[in-house]
Amino acid sequence: MNEEEIRNLLVDGLDGCDTELTVDGSHLALRLVSNSFAGLNRVKRQQLVYSLLNEKISSGEIHAVTMTCLSLDEIQD
Repeated sequence: MNEEEIRNLLVDGLDGCDTELTVDGSHLALRLVSNSFAGLNRVKRQQLVYSLLNEKISSGEIHAVTMTCLSLDEIQD
């Protein structure tokens, strides 16, 4: 799995996204900060991220994802 390709998918799909990601084989750990998460609950945030990664998950390139999704307001508090 190409880390830069994953980062680009996330940055292109999420408004003002700051990404920290770790790739371990087919496992992905994410810490994302984006305006796109404002007003969304945890499940909706995860669904948004999964929608961006769906092709990679369906192909088996990504097997597992652990994520922390925060809005800009949450990190400024």
